[in-house]
Amino acid sequence: MTMRAPVTDLPIVFDRVSVRAGVTTILDRLTLTLSSGSPTLVIGPNGAGKSTLLRLCMGLAVPTEGRITWGGRADAKPTRRAFVFQRPVMLRRTVAANIAYGLTHADYPREKLAARTTELLERVGLSDLALRPARRLSGGEQQRLALARALARDPELLLLDEPTASLDPAATRSVEEIIRIAAQSGIKIVMASHDLGQVRRLAGDVVFMVRGNVREQTPAKDFLKNPSTSEAVAFVNGDLVV
Repeated sequence: MTMRAPVTDLPIVFDRVSVRAGVTTILDRLTLTLSSGSPTLVIGPNGAGKSTLLRLCMGLAVPTEGRITWGGRADAKPTRRAFVFQRPVMLRRTVAANIAYGLTHADYPREKLAARTTELLERVGLSDLALRPARRLSGGEQQRLALARALARDPELLLLDEPTASLDPAATRSVEEIIRIAAQSGIKIVMASHDLGQVRRLAGDVVFMVRGNVREQTPAKDFLKNPSTSEAVAFVNGDLVV
């Protein structure tokens, strides 16, 4: 009997991908490969195209030109991908019911919903708030709940769009710990960030973007110590990059 290898969405390959909105070019003939392994942080100034890149990875946007493949397949359904937005939408339900809703839409067996919900609440440190309305959570708690809903899909790839941008240091630390543990469990993390401290704490490699294209893709430690382009040097030094 021949065993089939499990279907994977990795690597994600961008082949000369452009995205335009009217006369505005958001991504410009971008070529990039995102492979399995340690977390990839996508960094760069505002307007560089980081969020659009993540939306393309998820399948929430389509290129104007070029081609994207997931594990060698075009138009792959995002069944093994999950996305967390910078400002996640909370359903008008309790914390636990938000997670259960995510599980139901991932076709999780109904008889296992309660146990899996409890497990995910514990994983993100929200067990004590299970019955609280989700919209009454703090910003950091909402982001942890959004991560629990994403993890409910048991994803191979977790896409995060600046998930700590509006959080204080304590909340940021809690969210980063969940991300770190997810990465250690084998989930590929691709995360947009503008925070070089976050690069030091989380990244295995860096994709540095400017004006809709990739200027560098390199191990995080090399990017921080020896950036190879003038834009990256300026970014690491805290200068303005436009």
